[in-house]
Amino acid sequence: MRTDIYGQIIYNENDLCDLYLKNPDLNLSNSIVEDDMPKTSIIAELPSLTSYNHLDISVESFDTLQQNNWKMPVEYKNMDIAKYVLDQCKNETELQRAGEELMIFQEKGMFPLLQYLKYLVDTMRQNNIVWGVGRGSSVASFVLFLLGVHKINSLYYDLHISEFIK
Repeated sequence: MRTDIYGQIIYNENDLCDLYLKNPDLNLSNSIVEDDMPKTSIIAELPSLTSYNHLDISVESFDTLQQNNWKMPVEYKNMDIAKYVLDQCKNETELQRAGEELMIFQEKGMFPLLQYLKYLVDTMRQNNIVWGVGRGSSVASFVLFLLGVHKINSLYYDLHISEFIK
């Protein structure tokens, strides 16, 4: 297994065999494989795999492409994340703060990130995965609190969103 300059993980035959033998139900269909990899009997049983193709673009261009291609279920991509967040508010103060933050997230084109975070939190909850109470400046975001990303109510502690969005 290796990682290219874009951070993509490229598997070789041994890597895929190990993954498959450890967990035959693992979905490997999005895995990127060496383009000259032989097809052993185990590899032949796997769903169609994507061969690695070196990209002739800058890392910055690759990042921009990836930021527009969030890998999450359609229901999260189509979710009205602003409505979801505002529906979590319990009073006018919370509505105002959430609205202020949502405007900032929207201006910065970060709604897909919020949709993905909702998907991530839901997935971790469904699989009983424990994550931290909160880290760094992210706890200044009331929207992230409402999404369940962290457990720190920034309104209660009077933390301003500017501590997170700089």
